[in-house]
Amino acid sequence: MYSDERMARRILIFITKLAINTLALLIVDSMFQGIWFDNDKAMIAAALVLAIVNTYLRPLVLVLTLPINVLSLGLFTLVINALMLELVSWIIPAFHVTGFWTAMGAALVVSIISFLLNWFLKPDTVRVDVRRF
Repeated sequence: MYSDERMARRILIFITKLAINTLALLIVDSMFQGIWFDNDKAMIAAALVLAIVNTYLRPLVLVLTLPINVLSLGLFTLVINALMLELVSWIIPAFHVTGFWTAMGAALVVSIISFLLNWFLKPDTVRVDVRRF
């Protein structure tokens, strides 16, 4: 029973973070002319791939670029976020990012929106009760 509760909690956290990524990408799409989606499915797919890239690839890149990040006082993280967004646009052909500086601005906006929504919603503190009848 404990593992069911833990699994339900993880799924709920994942869905919440996916919704946060989708909302952040929707806002970025409306703010920047150089970023657009061909359809709604591309936006959801981009949010899903962005969540996967941020979960698995971004920490590795952050560790590998730690000296540069320390020298830049953490500002190189914004470059890494922009590159992750460019990577997602390369993986999802229906998600378009026209240039690096557009990706840089979008990465900044996505980071701010994600931070604020994660702080406000606190998805990691969700409690799930699983009851069987």
